[in-house]
Amino acid sequence: MFHALSATARRKPLVAVSALLALILLAGGILWYSQPVTTASPSGVDTVAVEASISPDEGARRGTQILLGLARDAMRDGRLVAPAGSNAYEFYLSALQLDPGNRTAQEALRESFPIAAKQIEGTINKKQLEQARREIDLLREFDRNNFTLALLGGKLSAASNIVRKQHEAEAERIEQAHAARMAAGS
Repeated sequence: MFHALSATARRKPLVAVSALLALILLAGGILWYSQPVTTASPSGVDTVAVEASISPDEGARRGTQILLGLARDAMRDGRLVAPAGSNAYEFYLSALQLDPGNRTAQEALRESFPIAAKQIEGTINKKQLEQARREIDLLREFDRNNFTLALLGGKLSAASNIVRKQHEAEAERIEQAHAARMAAGS
C-alpha cells in the first residue's frame, strides 16, 4: 500500500521539478537572448541593437533547443538517468513537455531505453533501491507499459524484500546479543 502511495507521491515532485527546470531554462534563455547588445558604430559612438520581441512559439523552440543541448551533454558525460535533476532522461522529458512532438527527444529516449534499463539493473544490484525506484519512475514517464520496466519493478521489489529481511535478521541478532548480555550480567 505504501509503495503505491510513495511512488505516486515521488512522481509528482519529479514532474514538478522537471517543469520548473524547463521554465527556468526557458526564462533564462529568453532573458539571455533579449538583452541588448552593445556594438560600436563606425563613428566610434556605441549604439544599442535590440533584438525583436520573441513570440511564445519561438521561446518554446529555444527552450526545447536548450534542453536538447543539456540532454546531449548529459549523455556525453554518462548521466543517462542519474543524478536526479541533471540527467539526459529528465532533460529529454522536459523538452517533450515544451514540444510533445519533438522527434529528436522521442528518438533519443527510445534509443537509450535499453541502456537506461541496464543501468537501473546495476543500481538495483548495488542495493541503491530508492535511486533505482526513482529511475524506474523516470522511464515510466516515457513508456508506462514497457515490459522491461515490469521486470525491473519485480527485481526491485525482490531486492527490497531481501534487504528488509536482512535488516530484520540483524535486529533479531542484536536483540539476542543484548538479552544474552543482560542474562550474563544478572
